Amino acid sequence: MTTRSPLTHRLPPWLAHVLRSQRGPVPWSAVLRGALAAAPLLVSVLAERPTAGVPAALGAMLAGINDRPGSRRASVARLGLPALAGSAGLLFGTMTAAAVGGGRSMVVLPVVFGLLGLVAGALSSTGPVASACGTQMLVAVVIGAGMPLPEPGPLRALLFLGGAGWLLLLRLLLPSPGGLGSGPYRLDGEREAVAAVYEAVARLLEATGGPRALAGRAALSSALDQAQDALSGPRLRRYASSAAERRLHGQYAAAFPLAEAATALAWAGDPLPARIVEGPRRLAAAVRTGETCGPLPAPARTDPGLRALDDALLRAASAFDGGADPEPGRRGQRSRASVLGRAWSAAGREYGLRVALCCATSTVVAQWLHHEHWYWLPATTVFLVKPDLGPLASRVVCRAVGTVAGAAVFGVLALLVSGPFPLVAAVALCGALLPVATRHFAVQTLVVTVLVLSLVLLGGEPPAAWGRVVESLLACGAVLLVGHLPLPGRRGHTVRAALDTTVDAAHRYLGHVLSAPEDRAGRGVLRRDAYRSLAAARTAIDLSAAELPPVARHSAGSESVAGAVERLIDTTTACAVQLDHRAAELPPPHANLLAAQLADLDRAWAVPVR
Repeated sequence: MTTRSPLTHRLPPWLAHVLRSQRGPVPWSAVLRGALAAAPLLVSVLAERPTAGVPAALGAMLAGINDRPGSRRASVARLGLPALAGSAGLLFGTMTAAAVGGGRSMVVLPVVFGLLGLVAGALSSTGPVASACGTQMLVAVVIGAGMPLPEPGPLRALLFLGGAGWLLLLRLLLPSPGGLGSGPYRLDGEREAVAAVYEAVARLLEATGGPRALAGRAALSSALDQAQDALSGPRLRRYASSAAERRLHGQYAAAFPLAEAATALAWAGDPLPARIVEGPRRLAAAVRTGETCGPLPAPARTDPGLRALDDALLRAASAFDGGADPEPGRRGQRSRASVLGRAWSAAGREYGLRVALCCATSTVVAQWLHHEHWYWLPATTVFLVKPDLGPLASRVVCRAVGTVAGAAVFGVLALLVSGPFPLVAAVALCGALLPVATRHFAVQTLVVTVLVLSLVLLGGEPPAAWGRVVESLLACGAVLLVGHLPLPGRRGHTVRAALDTTVDAAHRYLGHVLSAPEDRAGRGVLRRDAYRSLAAARTAIDLSAAELPPVARHSAGSESVAGAVERLIDTTTACAVQLDHRAAELPPPHANLLAAQLADLDRAWAVPVR
């Protein structure tokens, strides 16, 4: 849940975003994993080889930043792939430094880092895992080229991979709180994700006819996305390999008709009886406990939406009480060509070029200053230029505040304690705080600053807390400048590309509903793609609106397009329910409304997103 200060209503959007934070229960399992992630560092200190523990601790720290709530299966890709990219980057950076004679070059290093930034930045625009891979690879390349450690490059890369792998192993083996006693603990993330879908259905039905219905529909779409991601991660077999997993897939499949019926009822806007939410909530409880759901209260079958809800509850009861529904259609896997196409799109090229400029210019400045910790400046710019951490202005402000606070905390720590073991304890404490600190970028920066400065001392380098502040402020200025440079072509490519995808998905969904209304499985896949792309477009619009005015103006008008396509998708869902439960042809009021909304979307789309 995102919270805002009461002051945000009177502040400009770019400044109001700084005060926003994520709230929720403390992820105690992730806190425990973060603390235990310092174990390889402790072992290396006990073995009197503290420098060997630094790459391992860096790998664990970067993996900890990516350690978000979700299923164990999804965490393999979310933590493992960026770790592999970081390990390769560390090896490449070490080899590059050796080739140029100790990591000092005003030409070779900026050119190499710029080219890597161009490729990694473009690929990062294709998805969150790719973004994490690109960021870790670039950060590791810079650290490998600049951090003076005695270990050879291949050993550094293995240690980095070992630290990240240790955290991933903890993620896979340690049970989550509350996960025991209700089925295999390895599926606790998947169970919670599927149960959250039924809870979201109940909340949407409860909000129908009121002002919270639209937010309830968006929350249901988000819950379905998270459950889809949780169940579609990598596994050794192509299909579910255990009875518990097959049952969970069947329960997820049974939620699709319920979500469709609830969306249609919310679109109709008529308030519903309070008892109608009991069925989905009993199903959510059954997912969590592993027990049967028992008899479910049936709604009155007075209109197509209620009949669809009743039919969906009957199918869900059958699936929960032993029936075997087929697995739902999964989101199609993107081909290698489609990923490269997105990377080479206008949005990918724009982001890749800005990352390249940031990496190259910050490296030139750092080399020119001849600072002993020159690698801090380009490494900081890589983190700052990452767009999924929030709007650019918000990132810069949070980074500056967090770095100053972190340097002050570390300065006090350095005055109070000495020796390697307090530093190891500081790393463990920071690792434990990291899962909570990621809810706000300034707090995350504070924690990471203390952690990195501790590792710098353990690596044998002199203290440089306030040098870290200077480097970070220089990085903030560089990223802010490059982020507002006028580049060739039109800005706002990210928002435009997201809206293009959403409009195409909405048209595919509508065409399928009208041409093949009997194909419920295919309809479900297209509906999920439409709502998922709509959520991505909304996120891109919100981020762009919170930028400084010179950047925010380039996405003006995009909200009207998103609103028009959202109304079209909701109406298409209501039409699908009508065709299922009323007649072979669409009722005239629905057909007229579809035509009007298509015209509205065409008019909104005709106004260019600047």
